[in-house]
Amino acid sequence: MSFASFGLKPELLKAIEAKGYLEPTPIQSAAIPAILDHKDVMAGAQTGTGKTAAFALPILQHLTNPSTPNAKVQALVLTPTRELAQQVSQSFQHYGQHLPHRTVVAYGGVSINNQLSAIEQGVDIIVATPGRLLDLISRKAIDLSEVSFLVLDEADRMLDMGFIDDIKRILRSVPTSRQTLLFSATFDDAIFKLSQQLLNDPTHIEVDPRNAAASQVEQIAYEVDKNRKREITSFLIGSNNWKQVLIFTRTKKGADDLAKEMCKDGLKTQSIHGDKSQGARERALEDFKNGTIRALVATDVASRGLDIQQLKYVINYELPHNAEDYIHRIGRTGRAGETGKAITLLSADEKWLLDEVHKILDTRLLQQWLPGFEPSLDQDFTASKSKGKNTRRKPSGSRSRRR
Repeated sequence: MSFASFGLKPELLKAIEAKGYLEPTPIQSAAIPAILDHKDVMAGAQTGTGKTAAFALPILQHLTNPSTPNAKVQALVLTPTRELAQQVSQSFQHYGQHLPHRTVVAYGGVSINNQLSAIEQGVDIIVATPGRLLDLISRKAIDLSEVSFLVLDEADRMLDMGFIDDIKRILRSVPTSRQTLLFSATFDDAIFKLSQQLLNDPTHIEVDPRNAAASQVEQIAYEVDKNRKREITSFLIGSNNWKQVLIFTRTKKGADDLAKEMCKDGLKTQSIHGDKSQGARERALEDFKNGTIRALVATDVASRGLDIQQLKYVINYELPHNAEDYIHRIGRTGRAGETGKAITLLSADEKWLLDEVHKILDTRLLQQWLPGFEPSLDQDFTASKSKGKNTRRKPSGSRSRRR
């Protein structure tokens, strides 16, 4: 199958060819025909499988007359994070580069003035985070009354971040007679409940086992004492001469502290999280992409929307409390058919978190020791002794929101 077999416009095929894409990925092969056929879609696939093109291409195919100043929006894409909004917007701009339609991206953390100016010039497609979009709606700066396409990208993450009420408010401004597309890396009961509220007789697409991790990613778990995690991290990167290593921590302070300590080890490292300004986040990402820094330490707010070509290495410095975030984290590597390696640093008190990951993976990671960093047996004993005192607190599903 080729992209031409979908009957796409020559302008779209030209942009696809410029990207070097020869044939559609499984999610594209399944979703593009359904969307072109005007069906609502609920689609799940591993991250890095090309799902943005799966909805961007058919939407661009269907768009009618291009915008004029003060024109009404034809397509709305909601994303949970600034980074993902930027990535999706760039994809629309690339695929539509030979078409006259305009794409505008809107997110918080930066001045709204430039976004207002862009909208005033005309907009066919708006890619936005929920909070900033509501701000635009309250200012009457944008008209969603003629939206034909509504896309919820990374819908599970939006629910995790507590955006459900914002989404419901946005829906009041969008026509009920629209085509709705829901894309999610993972599915749970909350996602299915949302789909029942939003979608009309949807086509269900799952090209991989539900909540599966990328098969081309090698997953390793090293047991190590908590106080030696920074040491083993720097050793792995330095001794193997790894470049572009993405490291995940649970907290913003932990990300900042680890980045500072790794710099002292001689490894140029920066941190990225929700408390950083948009400019600082963009500079850190650019430095990471161009190789100015070797490692980037991130919280889970950055586990989606980071599109780094040929990223080979991800390190879980700490396991997430939400097991599904493990899939999103390691999904930053092994993208678009490339191979990758995901290393988890497992302290004795985190083994219950690994058990949660095993449940959603339906497999078990091999736990091993790295010579020279063997864990202290007395710490393992202490952790197991206190295990009965700890009861697991299930994630509330309502995280603090970052616009």
